[in-house]
Amino acid sequence: MRRKMNRQASIHCPIGLFPRQEEEIAHLTQEINHARTAAEKAPWAQALIEAVDVLLACEQYDGKSLDCRLCRNFSELRHKTASLVIKAGRLDVKRNA
Repeated sequence: MRRKMNRQASIHCPIGLFPRQEEEIAHLTQEINHARTAAEKAPWAQALIEAVDVLLACEQYDGKSLDCRLCRNFSELRHKTASLVIKAGRLDVKRNA
């Protein structure tokens, strides 16, 4: 019988920026998920973009480091997703106006 490993992968940031931002990002993501409408999600998504932008602006980025590349790729994906949430929020507001 195989045992299921319940191990969470992590990004090892040499300057400790990722874990500090990840805590805030996780909180903001949870708030987005709990909001009921796209319009209610939009302010949380904007705050998420600001938190992710800190990671995207990292001056210690090393393109040779898998951890740095993963951080950058996840951050870009989160930025794009949050931008879509904001656009949906604008549509929601216009539709209900």
